[in-house]
Amino acid sequence: MLKYFLYLVLAAIVIGAVAGGAHLYRVAQKNKKEMAPYQGEPIKVTKTFGKSLVIYYSLSGHTRDIAQRISQKIGADIYEIKTAQQLDKYPWFYLNLRSQLKKGEFPALAGDMPDLSRYDIIFVGFPVWWYTMATPGYSFLRQVDFMGKQVVPFSTQGSNFGTFFTDFAKNAQNAEILSGNSFNNLPAKYDSAVDNKIAVWLNELQ
Repeated sequence: MLKYFLYLVLAAIVIGAVAGGAHLYRVAQKNKKEMAPYQGEPIKVTKTFGKSLVIYYSLSGHTRDIAQRISQKIGADIYEIKTAQQLDKYPWFYLNLRSQLKKGEFPALAGDMPDLSRYDIIFVGFPVWWYTMATPGYSFLRQVDFMGKQVVPFSTQGSNFGTFFTDFAKNAQNAEILSGNSFNNLPAKYDSAVDNKIAVWLNELQ
């Protein structure tokens, strides 16, 4: 009986590995196709912006990277959302997030909220967790009012932004939302293409 149980466990592991490998291959091919139009010579940002601010929350660093690139390209101020308690990817991390989303109980934030009155346009970026905004993003949007401001959302994710932009629009109080953009977490070989993707997006913002 034990032998058959071990065979079943081994079979499950093999099937899982094959399925995981197939998924990673599909994601890699999708990324290659998506980023192909942005390969080539650097694209400059020619559109001018008023006083601008980039707000972001980042756990693994991907969203921070995109936020910093946007800030550098348009000369924007930058504000990092921080949680009162450090979030770590412990084994039950995603189960805890699932519970927070179901209950609507999100992590407390640290520090003062930014003074939005000084800015004409505000970029706001979060990672995607469980196919929606990261829970600290929900915490932030509960505490700010974007009255009279143009707001541009952006997301970072493995491969699927889910309902991120719909959920952002529902929770961004009194915001005039402009066209957002999503950025997959890509290897370094795509760095220049990511820069060009950001530049094209910024130039086309209306």
